[in-house]
Amino acid sequence: MYSEDFIMSPKVDFAFKELMRDEMVRKGFLSAVLNIKDTDIQSTVLMNTNLPRVHEDDKQSILDVRLTMNDTTEIDIEIQIAYMSSWADRSTFYLSKMLVEQVGVNKSYSNLKKCVGISILDFNYIKKTQRFHTVYHITEDTEHIRYTDILEMHIVELPKLPAADDQTDLYDWVKFIRAKNRSEFQMPAKENVYIKRAYDVLEEISADEQKRIEYNTRQKWLYDYNTMMEENLQRGINIGEERGIAIGEKKKEEEMLQRMKNLGYTEEQIRQIVG
Repeated sequence: MYSEDFIMSPKVDFAFKELMRDEMVRKGFLSAVLNIKDTDIQSTVLMNTNLPRVHEDDKQSILDVRLTMNDTTEIDIEIQIAYMSSWADRSTFYLSKMLVEQVGVNKSYSNLKKCVGISILDFNYIKKTQRFHTVYHITEDTEHIRYTDILEMHIVELPKLPAADDQTDLYDWVKFIRAKNRSEFQMPAKENVYIKRAYDVLEEISADEQKRIEYNTRQKWLYDYNTMMEENLQRGINIGEERGIAIGEKKKEEEMLQRMKNLGYTEEQIRQIVG
């Protein structure tokens, strides 16, 4: 049974995907992340989230939310709760694969659409800054000349949201995504019509029995997966400690034997002493 106050967390990818099914929510969210006017977004169309294999032995890629904006830009939105040290490589791989997929028999390089990756992370990942939103392009190292706009990456780190409101729409969206109860959801929803729509959609799916089952199933999978990763990490630490102790003991034994040899003990005498 669910309490009347139950509401899904947008940090769970199932709930986030459901929110992104709504075109108004998509429009408001993209306007905030990309820092463009909502009037500049004419359309957003959801796409198949399964990226096809180029070769038979390629790794299958599944994106959280994939869409096109104004039919000129392809966008991948990923939300990740558990820490992943290789996130930069993974997100770059997905973004690059989206670009490669566009190249076909009837397409030329000049017709490639811009590919934008948006990563929403519930952990601190970019160590060199405390800004919660960072943007990356391909630029020249010394003079920072933009080489191409074909690839663009946005990293939004939820834990880094500062206490002081920076008066941006993205600040309100991050507050909404991080919210844990209805009152926290309602605060940013009062100030932004797009977040208000997201809150209404969240209430709708939270009241849907079938979607609750799917949400809880996904939440349980995430919990089990994270628990398994933690157990594997601890197991690795324990194995490392045991090996370290064994190596240390062997090294001490070798040092003792060498000292005995230096003192003039014969091999036979050493064997009698050591056993």
